[in-house]
Amino acid sequence: MSGTRLLVGTTKGLFLLDAAGDGWTVTGPLCDGWPVNHAAGEGDRLWAAGGSEWFGAGVFRSQDGGRSWQLSKLANGQSDAWLAENPEMAAQFGMEPAAPAPFTGEVDAVWSLALWDGRLLAGTKPATLFASADGGASWEKITGLTDHPTRGEWEPGGAGLTLHTIVTDPGDPAKLWAGISAAGVFASEDGGASWERRVRRSNTASPPRSPFGSPDEIGYCVHNMGRGPGDVLYQQNHHGVYRSRDGGRSWDDITAGLPSSFGFPVGVHREDPDMLWVLPLNGDTQGRYPPGAQAAVWKSEDAGETWRACREGLPQEACYFTVLRQAMAVGPGRPAGVYFGTNTGSVFASADEGESWQEIARHLPTVLCVELAT
Repeated sequence: MSGTRLLVGTTKGLFLLDAAGDGWTVTGPLCDGWPVNHAAGEGDRLWAAGGSEWFGAGVFRSQDGGRSWQLSKLANGQSDAWLAENPEMAAQFGMEPAAPAPFTGEVDAVWSLALWDGRLLAGTKPATLFASADGGASWEKITGLTDHPTRGEWEPGGAGLTLHTIVTDPGDPAKLWAGISAAGVFASEDGGASWERRVRRSNTASPPRSPFGSPDEIGYCVHNMGRGPGDVLYQQNHHGVYRSRDGGRSWDDITAGLPSSFGFPVGVHREDPDMLWVLPLNGDTQGRYPPGAQAAVWKSEDAGETWRACREGLPQEACYFTVLRQAMAVGPGRPAGVYFGTNTGSVFASADEGESWQEIARHLPTVLCVELAT
């Protein structure tokens, strides 16, 4: 794994984990201690997105591999209002309110990032998709999704109405997918000009396990989504794991064989569309920790037809952590590296496509995302 760099977003800023020799170095916290929901990297160009009602919504960007950062705010937060209303206190703290941000009052935080045909995409809470043509310095809405005719029907998930997953096709920039909790999967084949909601069950899907499902749809509460080569998509839904072989137009239920129908992340191999990984939790209202308090990453090598547990190197007693939706990443090549972070501040790595694991960092703040700097 020498030369690998992980971007780890946490509730207290961004951390950089670099593989060096037999170990890993940890740098951070970066980005002024903001909650970092997601990150992306391309060479020395790095981005970290996040915020809250207090901080506002923004994207940090670095041109020098993380040594320095600039913040582009999409929306001001409560802290800016407080600083403006209390100038004497602000002066004592050596702080001043940020300049007015263009989407103040419209969004609370940035939840997702994706590189797209020389541009940068950002998804926010409430669910809105933005694009930047200047590396994250300025932003504009992709109104084809914002103004979707079903917008009035979108309902928030437990974390609010969030656009938490953006999937692109490097070979065809006209294709985009967005996962929104709890509005479903949306797809565009014209570069974001128009969007179609894609939540239809396949004809062979099993009956819905949830009272919120139906014989025709898989449900709207998407937790995470990944894409393999071609138009193969996978999603971890609130009530199961699903596969689409046609770009999301129909979804097969592939939950059978897993110990639970609940979890957050799904990792997909970049070269093999049949290989994927999930990390089931014991249930929505049962504590959201590994079944039996024994950690396992479940791996499939046949597109979800069968699953097996990979436990070597993972805690097998009294393990109560949660792995959140953006906290798993898959590297390039064969064998692919696989990585995940926990809400208890650990990061685990596998150099053999999930067969065995090593804890490479511990005692970090709650891990919200793990990504690779490409």
